[in-house]
Amino acid sequence: MKSNILTINAGSSSIKFALFSDGEPYAVLLRGKIDRIGLSGSLLEYTDQTGTSTSSEVSVPNAQAAAEVLHTFLQDHVDFDQVKAVGHRIVHGLGRANHELVTPQLISELKAISAIDQEHLPLEISIMETLRQSHPHLIQVACFDTVFHHTLPRVAQLLPLPRRFEAKGVRRYGFHGLSLAYIMQKLRSGDPAGAQGRVIVLHLGSGVSITAIKDGASIDTSMGFTPTGGMVMGSRSGDLGPGALEYIMREENLSFAELNRLVNHESGLLGVSETSSDMYDLLQIEATDVRAKEAIDLFCYEAKKHLGAYAAVLGGVDTVVFTGGMGEKAPLIRSRITDGLGFLGIIVDEARNQAGDERISADSSVVDVKVIPTNEELMMVQITSEMSSQTN
Repeated sequence: MKSNILTINAGSSSIKFALFSDGEPYAVLLRGKIDRIGLSGSLLEYTDQTGTSTSSEVSVPNAQAAAEVLHTFLQDHVDFDQVKAVGHRIVHGLGRANHELVTPQLISELKAISAIDQEHLPLEISIMETLRQSHPHLIQVACFDTVFHHTLPRVAQLLPLPRRFEAKGVRRYGFHGLSLAYIMQKLRSGDPAGAQGRVIVLHLGSGVSITAIKDGASIDTSMGFTPTGGMVMGSRSGDLGPGALEYIMREENLSFAELNRLVNHESGLLGVSETSSDMYDLLQIEATDVRAKEAIDLFCYEAKKHLGAYAAVLGGVDTVVFTGGMGEKAPLIRSRITDGLGFLGIIVDEARNQAGDERISADSSVVDVKVIPTNEELMMVQITSEMSSQTN
C-alpha cells in the first residue's frame, strides 16, 4: 500500500521538497532544497532519514532547468511506487475557494494566468508537468496560498481601477495562506476562543504579509494582486505609488522585465540598505551604517502602521501572532513593532520576548501576543493526504 506524501514548495528563487510518511505523526523521510535558481553558486542540499546531509553544486539558470534537476534527483532518491500523492504549494490561484487535484485543465488554467505571477507560477507549472509526464497516474494536489483569503469581503477585494480590469481578475487576493491556515489550526488547538476572536497575524520572512482575521476568516491582508504588494520585504518593494513606477521606467528606460526585477529582487530592505535583504545582517551593522538603520526603521514603521490599521478594521484586537523567519527569531523587531501600542492594549513583556516564549505579552496586556513557528509543509501534507484519500 502506498504510504508516503511528497511536498514541493517552489519559490521565486528556490525549491524546497520533503517526503513524509502518511498518517499522523507525519515523519520526515527526506528533506531538501535547490537554492539560487537563476544565479551562480546554485546548490542542491538534502538530508535523509538518518540525518545525513549532502550538498552539491547544480546548474539551474532558469525555471525549466530547476524542474529538471529536481525531477532527476527525485527519480534517484524517491521510490514513487510508495508515493501516495504529491502536494504542490501554488502561490496564485485567483479567487479559488478550494485546493484542487492537478489535471490537464487546471494546468491550462494556470498557464493562462502565469503572467500575473511570473515569480512563481512558471516554475510551479513546470514541476507539475514534468512529474505528470513521468508518472501519469500519480495523484498531484495544488495547495493554493490564495484559498485562505477567499473570504475577503467585497470592499477588501476591490482595487480602484476601471471595472474592466476586475473582469480580467485584477483585485486583491492575499497570500501566505498555507502559513495562515497552520497558525489558525495551532490557535484553535491551544486557544479555541482566541482563534474565533479578532486576530492579526504578522508573517515576517523574506516575504512579508500582515492579515486581519475575524471568526477564523481572513477579512483583510497586506499583499494584493501579487505577492509583491503591501509591506516592504527582503528584496521586494511592497506598495509603491504608480507615479513613482512610471517615473522610474521612463527615467531609466526600463523594460517590464527589468521593472519586475527591480521591484522583486533589488528593492525592499536590500534596496534601502544597499547591503543585504537579510534582517539579521542589518541588525549587526545598524549602529554604524545609517542605511541599515533606516531600512530597519522603515520595516518596523510600516508593520506598526498595518497592525494599527487592521485593529481599526477589526474593531479592536484580541490576539497578535508573529510568525515567519523574522517573526519567530528576531525579538528586537517584535519589540520595535509593538512599542508604543499600549493604547491598543498591546504590551510586550521583554523578558518573555527575548526568551522566545510562545506568549510574549505582559500580564497587564489586554491583547494576547504570541510567537508561533509556522509549518506550511505540514498543511500541504494534511491537504494532500485528505484529497488523495477522497479519490480512492
